[in-house]
Amino acid sequence: MLLGDVVQAADAVASTRSRLAKVDALAGLFARLAPEEIAPTVGFLVGKPRQGRIGVGWRGIGAAMGDPVDEPTLGVLDVDAAFERLASVEAGTGSSGERAAALRDLTGRATAAEQDFLARVILGELRTGALEGVLVDAVARAADRPVVAVRRAAMLSGDLGETARLALTGSAAELDAVGLVVGRPVLPMLAASAPTVAAAIESTGEASVEFKFDGARIQAHRRGDEVRVYTRNLADITHRLPEVVDVVRSFPVESVILDGETLSLDEDGGPRPFQETMSRFGADASREALLHPWFFDVLHVDGRDLLDEPLAARLAELERIAPDHRVPGVVTADAGIAEGVSRDALAAGHEGVVVKAIGSPYAAGRRGASWIKVKPVHTYDLVVLACEWGSGRRTGWLSNLHLGALDPDGEFGEPGGFVMVGKTFKGLTDELLRWQTERFPEIEVRRTPHAVFVAPITVVEIAIDGVQRSSRYPGGVALRFARVKRYRDDKRPEEADTIGTLRALLRG
Repeated sequence: MLLGDVVQAADAVASTRSRLAKVDALAGLFARLAPEEIAPTVGFLVGKPRQGRIGVGWRGIGAAMGDPVDEPTLGVLDVDAAFERLASVEAGTGSSGERAAALRDLTGRATAAEQDFLARVILGELRTGALEGVLVDAVARAADRPVVAVRRAAMLSGDLGETARLALTGSAAELDAVGLVVGRPVLPMLAASAPTVAAAIESTGEASVEFKFDGARIQAHRRGDEVRVYTRNLADITHRLPEVVDVVRSFPVESVILDGETLSLDEDGGPRPFQETMSRFGADASREALLHPWFFDVLHVDGRDLLDEPLAARLAELERIAPDHRVPGVVTADAGIAEGVSRDALAAGHEGVVVKAIGSPYAAGRRGASWIKVKPVHTYDLVVLACEWGSGRRTGWLSNLHLGALDPDGEFGEPGGFVMVGKTFKGLTDELLRWQTERFPEIEVRRTPHAVFVAPITVVEIAIDGVQRSSRYPGGVALRFARVKRYRDDKRPEEADTIGTLRALLRG
């Protein structure tokens, strides 16, 4: 299979909003793949090469991107082998040059479209709309297997590429035999959203209403004295969290799989900023922030799988195993009581609550209606500083906004200027994309190959879940989960929200 065929399918997926059309395009691609091409192709399509991170950033990509070829000749396995070489380069003297040479060799054999695709795969910025759910449906169709069987195998193996290979080349019995294994991480169950606690309770009925921590999702596996801890993306971080390992090892069980979160607490027992927790996930040597594990579900205990049992049964087991490390919450069908839990969570500095139907099974890897998160949404009026050109379906349109907050005192420049606090491309309709593409060149002050910088006169209303401390932006804060609500033609830029207002959202 040529890489060009994969790029063509990815473009077809990106160019449509129809889930059926996405599935059709991908199923046709999967049906033509050789067995050894399946896992690499799945990795390309979700922007996660099977080799993981390969140590190349934007600067390395730009320096190694030469003139494209006219006709596609690169095969899927050629790219997979090149990624293998890049990932195997060990850090040290000469490693940058070795990576650059390998990357130049790869991109020098690619067409312009393939170069763009490769860059986005390597940088993890491929946005084709080919999310895991669409891929599962496409694999099931191409393999003529039940979607539920493919989905369950992907959940329990935690490996979509291997699941696709097994579905497309193995037997139905082999696919059905994929099960829960202690020590092998599974895709976590995800929560939908609701605007209010009352709406969530109306949807679920009797539910466990639990604090939603602003921590890092973890999955802990134990067999005997052996404990492994994984992130929500299934990366093994056991060696970075010795205090979590000690807690799990203390539980009165022989084998267990637990789902929960870990976070850093301050002297008063309140949550410290999210990035202080995350710093422990990225630095082996850092031990300054002590992390506390809290668990809200149990998937397996002492030879008994609990995935298909109701939440009530799983919570009873969790109470027996880890009563001092359970996420706080109550079981209720009363919206007033649930609202009280939400108020308590917010007062304690947490994000909100998660409302979980008490009779629901654990649907690994899925975002359904059984778990519903409710957290306050903040909206702020910010100013557009620049806009990046889009890719995929948004090629030719100005898409990703650079957002600035008002700096009335001139702490970061001239008084009344603006300081950048984040970017977003979410929430933009086709109508807004067209408007931006027409409007922003009219107020352009300069441009680069990737972005148009504009006069800071356009106010946009942005919804965020909060802010976090950041060294990336000079104001010291960055927006969390920012999305566009609307443009504010009725507001002048000097009426935008200030950097001080956003800083006030930082707890402590």
